[in-house]
Amino acid sequence: MTSRPNLKDFSPERLREQLATAGLRPFRADQIVAWLYRRGVEDFDSMTDLPLEERRRIGAEFELRALEVAAIDRSRDGTVKAALRARDGSVVESVLIPEEDRTTLCVSTQVGCPMACSFCATGFLGFTRNLTTAEIVDQVCRMREVAGAGQQISNVVFMGMGEPLLNTEAVIEAVRLLVHPKAFGLAPRRVTVSTVGVVPQIEKLLESVPVNLAVSLHATTDLVRDQLVPLNRRFPLAVLLDTLRREKRLSARRPVFVEYTLIGGVNDALADARRLPGLLHGIPAKVNLIPMNPHPDSPYEAPSEASVDRFMRELAARGMTVTVRRSRGEDIQAACGQLALRRTRDSAA
Repeated sequence: MTSRPNLKDFSPERLREQLATAGLRPFRADQIVAWLYRRGVEDFDSMTDLPLEERRRIGAEFELRALEVAAIDRSRDGTVKAALRARDGSVVESVLIPEEDRTTLCVSTQVGCPMACSFCATGFLGFTRNLTTAEIVDQVCRMREVAGAGQQISNVVFMGMGEPLLNTEAVIEAVRLLVHPKAFGLAPRRVTVSTVGVVPQIEKLLESVPVNLAVSLHATTDLVRDQLVPLNRRFPLAVLLDTLRREKRLSARRPVFVEYTLIGGVNDALADARRLPGLLHGIPAKVNLIPMNPHPDSPYEAPSEASVDRFMRELAARGMTVTVRRSRGEDIQAACGQLALRRTRDSAA
């Protein structure tokens, strides 16, 4: 372990402050940011527009890398899952999902997860710690290397291991780097942060960074949501939905993406489909239906194709904008709700 700060822990503005504090010229921050994020260079010797003496000083004061690739799995559908190891030995997973018109990277924000959602494999790992900003950002850097020069990451979703809004400060700083024109330069509409409903942090996130918000709802009654998402006992549906209804930064042009995992015999009935539009009344929302991806730790089953189709048609008939997110990477345990370091655990065993 090292006590030196990592350059990737700081947005360009904060990096200028850090360099000044270290007695270095602040304007060098823009040059460093361009090397790290635009060019993907993580070797001080290659940053040739910085004087040699300053390169040596920055190298003595700061770290450059936070994660290393520990293992890679490739799915038959093109999805790539990587286990990434931090300096303390902690491992997280990131998933690269190539599609015809985009390449999406799903990043993690915590080692494990404290939310204990009963259908999600990550919740069975328990919680170890939050990731630093550098560890979040380095997932993009490492997976960009894994993808190779011919595949550009166009979208980033904070939907991997952990609850992003329990690590808000690091997530916000990471988003700032993702959308900063001198860093990764992603359009804000291509970055999405998901939460199961950490109500007190929603406003802070939306007022701090221009990011898409996704909320994992998964149920239309408190009775069922208490079972699926234990946090619902603290922030029940009415509290969560009223918060979204009052949020002025949400609009038809910037809706909340409502994630709804369909679980066979639990929340996929027509009655649920008929209740959901009423719950979302007054909230600019788009619904993403996610057929559950089974895993060995869960007692639940995937819904039938017929129930998924019936649920989607019922929402559409009631005026909802709705899509179905089909599984990707299920054969390598990389689909939504399956991230649990299973390959790493099996290899260790």
